[in-house]
Amino acid sequence: MPAGQDLSPGAEPLLDRPVATLVMRARNGDEHAWDTLVERYAPLIWSLCRQYRLDGADAGDVGQNVWLRLVDQLSNIRDPATLPGWLATTTRRECQRVLNKAQAPPAALHALDAENIPDDQASTPEQALAAERHAALRAAFAHLPPCCQQLIALLTEDPPVPYAQISARLGIPVGSIGPTRRRCLDKLRHHPAITALINAETQTA
Repeated sequence: MPAGQDLSPGAEPLLDRPVATLVMRARNGDEHAWDTLVERYAPLIWSLCRQYRLDGADAGDVGQNVWLRLVDQLSNIRDPATLPGWLATTTRRECQRVLNKAQAPPAALHALDAENIPDDQASTPEQALAAERHAALRAAFAHLPPCCQQLIALLTEDPPVPYAQISARLGIPVGSIGPTRRRCLDKLRHHPAITALINAETQTA
């Protein structure tokens, strides 16, 4: 079933629902609501990546990080109607993190440690946390089954790949793309590296 459609009798198409309704339904495990959120706001993420002039690979990393963060934080968003702003802010932070990393001299990253970096050049706690999140995501992604890696890679390409093309490339029905994506994100979330990071952030919150 295409994303954003709820085919129960008399159901209103999910694409027409307010964002607050979609967030509440996604919190309750409604896969169609989650798919609709991704379909509705993926263009926002890609447009911000283009504003930061990120290439396809970096934009893909940003997209993965943003959606993974949403999986983790969906239940913590106090006002569901503010989700577009949350996504925009999170995307900008991820884009800036990628740019900061690209501008750092590779040799310096290996030669300097926490004890000999001058105070005015030391990374902020936010930068350190972003780097830790990125490393955890990389580790978790590497342990996904190949089918999940391929699906997430296609879903995070810039510009977005239509579901019909994804279906043709991977040989899976269009209607199974959304549920499969959710299962893949669940696998990411339950990887030990991600679990440890979430627990650490919860304890320090």
